[in-house]
Parts: sequence; C-alpha cells; structure tokens
Amino acid sequence: MDAVPKDCDVAFTTWNSWHSTDWAKVNHVVARLQIRIAKAVKAGAWRKVRTLQRLLTNSTSAKVLAVRRVTENRGQKTPGVDNETWDTPEAKWAAATCLSNTGYRPSRYTHL
Repeated sequence: MDAVPKDCDVAFTTWNSWHSTDWAKVNHVVARLQIRIAKAVKAGAWRKVRTLQRLLTNSTSAKVLAVRRVTENRGQKTPGVDNETWDTPEAKWAAATCLSNTGYRPSRYTHL
C-alpha cells in the first residue's frame, strides 16, 4: 500500500482567498492525481482507481481549478440554471469552498 503524498491535498489550509491560491501548485496536484488514475486504469487496479477518483473529487485543488475553468471560459458571463454568475474573486472562492460531491441543488430552478 503506498502512502498518499503530501501534495495530494484534500484541504490546503494555507489558502484562504482566491488571490492567495498558488495556481502552479494547483495544476501540478490535479495533473499528478489524473496521471495516477490513468496508470491505475492501465494496470486494472479498479479499487485504486476509485480511491484516487474520490481523492481527486474531494481535493481543494480540483475544486478551485474547476471554478477557475468555468469562470474563465467563453461562457463566463452566462448564468447557470440557478441564475448565478461567479464574477468576483470572493464569489469564486465561496463557490470553490462550497462545492461538494452530493446534495447540490440550485438556489432557483427556472424552466425556459
């Protein structure tokens, strides 16, 4: 059984705002976990794949990077189904810290 490296964060405590995020480290942590998942898939180690996927989805780095990718793409000004946009650093940080794997419900659902 291999130990989980220290840079595979579940919660980085040194980050407390959007601007204090070390983006090079975020990209490195997420890429490293994705590579480990790919290697486990090639090896057929499915239990390890599930463990690493869980580690990635619970990772603060992955959550922050997901919010960054969503808020810096071409559709960044398009609101989601909950009619919200994350346009300030504070809103982006709040969104990243509130992300969870289960129980998401938009604050307001509108049918078109």
